Amino acid sequence: MTTAVDRFRAAVDNRDLGALDDLFTEDIRLYSPVKFTPFEGRPAVLGLFGVLLRTFEDFRYVGEFAGSSQTSADGTEAPSAVLLFRATVAGKEIHGIDLVHLDEDGRIKEFTVMVRPASAVQALGEAVLAGLVADGLVPAP
Repeated sequence: MTTAVDRFRAAVDNRDLGALDDLFTEDIRLYSPVKFTPFEGRPAVLGLFGVLLRTFEDFRYVGEFAGSSQTSADGTEAPSAVLLFRATVAGKEIHGIDLVHLDEDGRIKEFTVMVRPASAVQALGEAVLAGLVADGLVPAP
């Protein structure tokens, strides 16, 4: 059986932003390593993914672990997957994980991204901010 996580991975592998729309709940929250508050709502998260799909170079998932964990928003136990990835941004090699929580309908309701090392987090933050500003999703600093 194909899950939202499988379809998410395929959409990212194919750089298919349109395929992500049906996978997210309306009130999805995305916790970023470069922003203290989450991106909230499908339009904001899709906008961010548009920037990310352009920003990451050589993005690839290299592993997956499935289980369940508490969500950040309300602490409920939810089916979850941890997706391990590697990528490059501005010449910096990034190692990271995406923690994906699903709702009762199998759609992605919460998404947390963690990356290392710190220099890659900084490069990613700068590149994503530039992309968000260029797309008119946030004002220029």
